[in-house]
Amino acid sequence: MEEKKKPSKTVVLFTSPSCIWCTRAKNHFRKHKVRFKEIDITKDRKAAKDCERHSCRGVPVVLIGSQWICGFDQAKIDKLLGIAS
Repeated sequence: MEEKKKPSKTVVLFTSPSCIWCTRAKNHFRKHKVRFKEIDITKDRKAAKDCERHSCRGVPVVLIGSQWICGFDQAKIDKLLGIAS
């Protein structure tokens, strides 16, 4: 039986080194084998400005396709990625 492969969406995770919720988000993605690009906003000022422009004032910020999510909203993330809870 062939395993159905979900169409993968681009996932970008904006983080900072001391953020506990960022670590939880990374662990969640790894647990579900979701590939993501991590951007540390303390080292990338443009990325920090992008987050602010989308009304996200803290981290983590998750960008799935063109959908911005401020904070680690697991239910919303799982729904967008098709992850069963």
